[in-house]
Amino acid sequence: MPRVKCTLSYDGTHFSGYQVQPSSRTVQYEFERALAKLHKGQHIQTRSSGRTDAGVHAVAQISHFDTPIDIPRDKWPIALNGILPEDIAVKDVEPVADDFDARYDAVTKEYRYRVYTGKHPDVFRRNYTYHLPGLLDEEAMKQAASLLLGEHDFTAFCSPKTNVKDKVRTLYEIDIYKQGDEWHFRYVGSGFLYQMVRILTGTILEVGKQKRSPENMTELLKDKKRHLAGPTVSGQGLYLWEVNYS
Repeated sequence: MPRVKCTLSYDGTHFSGYQVQPSSRTVQYEFERALAKLHKGQHIQTRSSGRTDAGVHAVAQISHFDTPIDIPRDKWPIALNGILPEDIAVKDVEPVADDFDARYDAVTKEYRYRVYTGKHPDVFRRNYTYHLPGLLDEEAMKQAASLLLGEHDFTAFCSPKTNVKDKVRTLYEIDIYKQGDEWHFRYVGSGFLYQMVRILTGTILEVGKQKRSPENMTELLKDKKRHLAGPTVSGQGLYLWEVNYS
């Protein structure tokens, strides 16, 4: 059957994550349920570029699936969006080679994290930002980020719950910038370990609060001990922004 690549976005607020889980509402479950309706009850197995945790959002998650249905490319989003719940939207569907793999063919991924620094909680942003009141030291955070670039073993920045043995990844870019009363963190890498972006952000924020030095990043990479790094900040501020295949 022909294979297609699908780009979808979702608001992760009311999902228990991306991957199908028993007795939980997930993005993959809703997506495959919509595909089944479109395929007259036939189950269509999908594979995504990676999982996202509960509360995490996606601007451009990538998934592939095989389908016997011949639908013009511009009609796929219309057909699926008419079935999907309002917190998931298909942005594009395109034909790909039969051996294309949304997960293993990915070359780089980009994640972004939003931190709201206002004095009081913002009820309208509570599901889309992490609230950390007060000032942050921009220069120190950028210095810390620069020490994390390149190929490293990121064991200290990975949840111990992972089953992944090889924790070597490459970070190509980390941008930190302020927009109004928010700080935005942008990460581009070859791949990311379980909760890696949230732990990196939590650790860099401690540098911004002058609770640890920028140079501590080098020590953490060397020591490879998760308990020495910063906290795992909450999922609602995290966005899977882009997945590149070339």
